[in-house]
Amino acid sequence: MSDLMIIRARVPASVKQVRHALTDPDTMRVWLAEHVEVELPGTYAFWGRSTPEGDAPHQRLLHADDRTVRFAWTLDGVETTSEFAVEEDGPDSAIVSVSQSHFDMQEALEDTNIRGVLQTYWYLVLANLVEHFEGRALTPKPDFTSAELRTEVLIDASPAKVYASLIDSETVSRWFGYPIEIEPRVGGRYSMGGFDAEGEPARILELEPDRKVSIDWGHNGVGTWELEGSGGKTRLTMVQSGFDRTPYAAWLGSISGLAELRRFNEMADWSPIWLS
Repeated sequence: MSDLMIIRARVPASVKQVRHALTDPDTMRVWLAEHVEVELPGTYAFWGRSTPEGDAPHQRLLHADDRTVRFAWTLDGVETTSEFAVEEDGPDSAIVSVSQSHFDMQEALEDTNIRGVLQTYWYLVLANLVEHFEGRALTPKPDFTSAELRTEVLIDASPAKVYASLIDSETVSRWFGYPIEIEPRVGGRYSMGGFDAEGEPARILELEPDRKVSIDWGHNGVGTWELEGSGGKTRLTMVQSGFDRTPYAAWLGSISGLAELRRFNEMADWSPIWLS
Protein backbone atom coordinates (compact mmCIF):
# COMPACT_ATOMS: atom_id res chain seq x y z
CA MET A 1 0.00 0.00 0.00
CA SER A 2 1.47 3.34 -1.06
CA ASP A 3 1.76 6.18 1.38
CA LEU A 4 2.95 9.79 1.48
CA MET A 5 6.65 9.83 2.27
CA ILE A 6 8.15 12.96 3.89
CA ILE A 7 11.86 13.58 4.46
CA ARG A 8 13.16 16.69 6.26
CA ALA A 9 16.66 18.11 6.55
CA ARG A 10 18.26 21.21 8.04
CA VAL A 11 20.14 23.30 5.47
CA PRO A 12 22.68 26.01 6.41
CA ALA A 13 21.17 28.74 4.23
CA SER A 14 18.34 31.26 4.24
CA VAL A 15 14.94 30.47 2.76
CA LYS A 16 15.73 32.82 -0.14
CA GLN A 17 19.02 31.05 -0.87
CA VAL A 18 17.41 27.62 -0.73
CA ARG A 19 14.54 28.67 -2.97
CA HIS A 20 17.12 29.91 -5.51
CA ALA A 21 18.93 26.55 -5.36
CA LEU A 22 15.64 24.72 -5.92
CA THR A 23 14.75 26.70 -9.04
CA ASP A 24 18.00 27.90 -10.65
CA PRO A 25 18.99 25.48 -13.45
CA ASP A 26 22.76 26.01 -13.12
CA THR A 27 22.67 25.36 -9.37
CA MET A 28 20.34 22.38 -9.75
CA ARG A 29 22.83 20.78 -12.16
CA VAL A 30 25.33 20.77 -9.30
CA TRP A 31 23.28 19.03 -6.57
CA LEU A 32 20.26 17.47 -8.33
CA ALA A 33 20.62 16.21 -11.88
CA GLU A 34 22.72 16.04 -15.01
CA HIS A 35 20.17 17.94 -17.12
CA VAL A 36 17.75 20.60 -15.87
CA GLU A 37 15.18 22.82 -17.55
CA VAL A 38 13.32 25.35 -15.41
CA GLU A 39 11.22 28.24 -16.59
CA LEU A 40 8.66 29.23 -13.99
CA PRO A 41 5.72 29.19 -13.92
CA GLY A 42 5.59 26.73 -16.80
CA THR A 43 8.47 24.25 -16.73
CA TYR A 44 10.29 22.28 -14.02
CA ALA A 45 12.15 19.26 -15.36
CA PHE A 46 15.31 17.27 -14.67
CA TRP A 47 16.76 14.10 -16.14
CA GLY A 48 19.99 12.24 -16.90
CA ARG A 49 21.97 9.26 -15.64
CA SER A 50 21.57 10.08 -11.93
CA THR A 51 17.76 10.42 -12.17
CA PRO A 52 15.35 7.45 -12.01
CA GLU A 53 14.05 6.78 -15.55
CA GLY A 54 16.20 9.72 -16.58
CA ASP A 55 16.24 9.01 -20.30
CA ALA A 56 13.98 12.05 -20.75
CA PRO A 57 12.20 14.63 -18.54
CA HIS A 58 9.05 13.13 -17.00
CA GLN A 59 8.02 15.98 -14.70
CA ARG A 60 5.11 18.44 -15.01
CA LEU A 61 5.01 21.56 -12.84
CA LEU A 62 1.90 21.81 -10.67
CA HIS A 63 2.68 24.78 -8.40
CA ALA A 64 5.54 27.10 -7.45
CA ASP A 65 5.76 29.98 -5.01
CA ASP A 66 8.39 31.51 -2.72
CA ARG A 67 8.54 28.43 -0.49
CA THR A 68 7.11 25.52 -2.46
CA VAL A 69 7.73 23.66 -5.72
CA ARG A 70 5.28 20.87 -6.53
CA PHE A 71 5.42 18.72 -9.65
CA ALA A 72 3.96 15.57 -11.14
CA TRP A 73 6.56 12.92 -11.93
CA THR A 74 5.62 9.90 -14.05
CA LEU A 75 7.60 6.80 -13.05
CA ASP A 76 6.97 3.32 -14.43
CA GLY A 77 3.80 4.63 -16.06
CA VAL A 78 2.34 6.03 -12.82
CA GLU A 79 2.00 9.78 -12.21
CA THR A 80 3.32 10.56 -8.76
CA THR A 81 3.45 13.91 -6.95
CA SER A 82 6.67 15.36 -5.52
CA GLU A 83 7.07 18.56 -3.52
CA PHE A 84 9.92 20.65 -2.13
CA ALA A 85 8.93 22.90 0.76
CA VAL A 86 11.13 25.37 2.67
CA GLU A 87 10.60 26.90 6.11
CA GLU A 88 12.74 29.28 8.12
CA ASP A 89 14.86 27.85 10.93
CA GLY A 90 16.82 30.99 11.88
CA PRO A 91 18.53 33.79 9.96
CA ASP A 92 20.96 31.46 8.15
CA SER A 93 19.20 28.13 8.46
CA ALA A 94 16.22 26.55 6.76
CA ILE A 95 14.36 23.27 6.89
CA VAL A 96 13.75 21.63 3.54
CA SER A 97 11.22 18.85 3.19
CA VAL A 98 10.50 16.53 0.30
CA SER A 99 7.12 14.86 0.14
CA GLN A 100 6.53 12.03 -2.30
CA SER A 101 3.36 10.15 -3.18
CA HIS A 102 3.11 6.58 -4.49
CA PHE A 103 5.96 5.16 -2.44
CA ASP A 104 5.51 1.64 -1.11
CA MET A 105 8.14 0.23 1.25
CA GLN A 106 7.31 -3.33 0.24
CA GLU A 107 7.92 -2.43 -3.41
CA ALA A 108 11.25 -0.94 -2.35
CA LEU A 109 12.24 -4.09 -0.47
CA GLU A 110 11.17 -6.36 -3.33
CA ASP A 111 12.56 -4.01 -6.02
CA THR A 112 9.49 -4.52 -8.20
CA ASN A 113 9.50 -1.11 -9.91
CA ILE A 114 11.58 2.07 -10.13
CA ARG A 115 9.39 3.90 -7.59
CA GLY A 116 11.01 1.73 -4.93
CA VAL A 117 14.15 3.90 -5.13
CA LEU A 118 12.36 7.14 -4.25
CA GLN A 119 13.05 7.15 -0.51
CA THR A 120 16.80 6.59 -0.73
CA TYR A 121 16.97 8.78 -3.85
CA TRP A 122 15.50 11.77 -2.02
CA TYR A 123 17.78 11.20 0.99
CA LEU A 124 20.78 11.44 -1.32
CA VAL A 125 19.39 14.51 -3.10
CA LEU A 126 18.85 16.39 0.16
CA ALA A 127 22.28 15.35 1.47
CA ASN A 128 23.86 16.85 -1.64
CA LEU A 129 21.83 20.04 -1.25
CA VAL A 130 23.21 20.41 2.28
CA GLU A 131 26.77 19.72 1.12
CA HIS A 132 26.37 22.31 -1.63
CA PHE A 133 25.60 24.99 0.95
CA GLU A 134 28.32 23.73 3.30
CA GLY A 135 30.86 24.15 0.51
CA ARG A 136 31.86 20.48 0.80
CA ALA A 137 32.53 17.94 -1.93
CA LEU A 138 29.22 16.40 -2.92
CA THR A 139 28.47 12.74 -2.33
CA PRO A 140 28.76 10.81 -5.62
CA LYS A 141 25.51 10.40 -7.53
CA PRO A 142 24.31 7.03 -8.86
CA ASP A 143 24.26 5.98 -12.49
CA PHE A 144 20.91 4.37 -13.30
CA THR A 145 22.22 3.36 -16.75
CA SER A 146 24.89 1.07 -15.28
CA ALA A 147 24.76 -2.19 -13.34
CA GLU A 148 28.27 -1.57 -11.94
CA LEU A 149 27.79 -0.27 -8.41
CA ARG A 150 31.07 1.27 -7.31
CA THR A 151 31.97 4.63 -5.81
CA GLU A 152 34.62 6.23 -3.63
CA VAL A 153 34.96 9.21 -1.30
CA LEU A 154 37.84 10.86 0.52
CA ILE A 155 37.28 11.29 4.26
CA ASP A 156 39.40 13.66 6.33
CA ALA A 157 39.97 11.13 9.12
CA SER A 158 42.26 8.18 9.80
CA PRO A 159 41.40 4.65 8.60
CA ALA A 160 41.13 3.54 12.24
CA LYS A 161 38.48 6.17 12.98
CA VAL A 162 36.53 5.48 9.79
CA TYR A 163 36.70 1.71 10.36
CA ALA A 164 35.32 2.10 13.90
CA SER A 165 32.44 4.16 12.53
CA LEU A 166 31.60 1.31 10.13
CA ILE A 167 31.69 -1.62 12.53
CA ASP A 168 30.75 -0.40 16.03
CA SER A 169 27.00 -0.80 16.61
CA GLU A 170 26.54 2.30 18.77
CA THR A 171 28.60 4.53 16.48
CA VAL A 172 26.94 3.34 13.27
CA SER A 173 23.47 3.76 14.79
CA ARG A 174 24.38 7.29 15.83
CA TRP A 175 25.44 8.67 12.45
CA PHE A 176 23.04 6.52 10.39
CA GLY A 177 20.08 7.62 12.50
CA TYR A 178 18.63 4.11 12.72
CA PRO A 179 19.33 1.24 15.15
CA ILE A 180 21.93 -1.12 13.73
CA GLU A 181 23.36 -4.10 15.62
CA ILE A 182 26.65 -5.65 14.56
CA GLU A 183 28.64 -8.67 15.69
CA PRO A 184 32.14 -7.53 14.59
CA ARG A 185 33.57 -10.87 13.51
CA VAL A 186 33.59 -12.97 10.38
CA GLY A 187 30.25 -14.78 10.27
CA GLY A 188 28.73 -12.26 12.66
CA ARG A 189 25.31 -10.74 12.17
CA TYR A 190 24.76 -7.24 10.74
CA SER A 191 21.16 -6.18 11.29
CA MET A 192 19.32 -3.06 10.16
CA GLY A 193 16.79 -2.44 12.91
CA GLY A 194 18.46 -4.70 15.47
CA PHE A 195 18.66 -8.45 16.00
CA ASP A 196 15.04 -8.59 17.17
CA ALA A 197 13.77 -7.10 13.89
CA GLU A 198 11.91 -9.31 11.46
CA GLY A 199 13.84 -10.89 8.62
CA GLU A 200 17.17 -12.62 8.26
CA PRO A 201 20.14 -10.42 9.26
CA ALA A 202 23.07 -9.87 6.91
CA ARG A 203 26.34 -11.66 7.62
CA ILE A 204 29.90 -10.36 7.76
CA LEU A 205 32.04 -12.16 5.19
CA GLU A 206 35.38 -10.36 5.59
CA LEU A 207 36.80 -8.18 8.34
CA GLU A 208 40.26 -6.64 8.19
CA PRO A 209 40.69 -3.99 10.90
CA ASP A 210 41.21 -0.51 9.42
CA ARG A 211 41.22 -1.96 5.89
CA LYS A 212 38.09 -3.84 4.81
CA VAL A 213 34.53 -4.82 5.69
CA SER A 214 32.46 -7.12 3.48
CA ILE A 215 28.80 -7.97 4.15
CA ASP A 216 26.46 -10.50 2.52
CA TRP A 217 23.09 -8.75 2.06
CA GLY A 218 21.32 -11.79 0.59
CA HIS A 219 19.46 -11.03 -2.65
CA ASN A 220 21.03 -7.54 -2.73
CA GLY A 221 24.46 -9.11 -3.12
CA VAL A 222 27.67 -8.40 -1.26
CA GLY A 223 28.62 -4.93 -0.09
CA THR A 224 32.29 -4.13 0.48
CA TRP A 225 34.00 -1.13 2.06
CA GLU A 226 37.72 -0.84 1.39
CA LEU A 227 39.82 1.74 3.29
CA GLU A 228 43.15 3.15 2.17
CA GLY A 229 44.96 5.69 4.31
CA SER A 230 47.22 8.50 3.12
CA GLY A 231 48.32 11.68 4.88
CA GLY A 232 45.87 11.24 7.74
CA LYS A 233 42.93 10.82 5.35
CA THR A 234 41.02 7.77 4.17
CA ARG A 235 39.93 6.86 0.68
CA LEU A 236 36.81 4.76 1.13
CA THR A 237 35.77 2.62 -1.83
CA MET A 238 32.32 1.04 -1.74
CA VAL A 239 31.26 -1.76 -4.08
CA GLN A 240 28.04 -3.79 -4.40
CA SER A 241 28.31 -7.03 -6.37
CA GLY A 242 26.90 -10.54 -6.75
CA PHE A 243 23.23 -9.59 -7.28
CA ASP A 244 20.76 -10.94 -9.84
CA ARG A 245 18.81 -7.69 -10.30
CA THR A 246 20.54 -4.33 -9.81
CA PRO A 247 19.48 -3.23 -6.28
CA TYR A 248 19.32 0.52 -6.94
CA ALA A 249 17.19 1.31 -3.86
CA ALA A 250 19.65 -0.38 -1.50
CA TRP A 251 22.61 1.11 -3.37
CA LEU A 252 21.25 4.65 -3.02
CA GLY A 253 20.72 4.00 0.67
CA SER A 254 24.39 3.07 0.99
CA ILE A 255 25.52 6.12 -1.00
CA SER A 256 23.33 8.54 0.93
CA GLY A 257 24.78 7.07 4.13
CA LEU A 258 28.24 8.10 2.95
CA ALA A 259 27.24 11.76 3.24
CA GLU A 260 26.54 11.50 6.96
CA LEU A 261 29.49 9.14 7.52
CA ARG A 262 31.83 11.80 6.12
CA ARG A 263 30.26 14.58 8.17
CA PHE A 264 30.40 12.46 11.34
CA ASN A 265 34.11 11.77 10.92
CA GLU A 266 35.12 15.25 9.76
CA MET A 267 33.09 17.71 11.85
CA ALA A 268 34.05 18.36 15.48
CA ASP A 269 30.58 19.81 16.14
CA TRP A 270 28.74 17.17 14.11
CA SER A 271 24.98 16.95 14.38
CA PRO A 272 22.69 15.05 12.00
CA ILE A 273 21.07 16.99 9.17
CA TRP A 274 17.95 14.81 9.30
CA LEU A 275 14.84 15.79 11.28
CA SER A 276 12.02 13.55 12.45
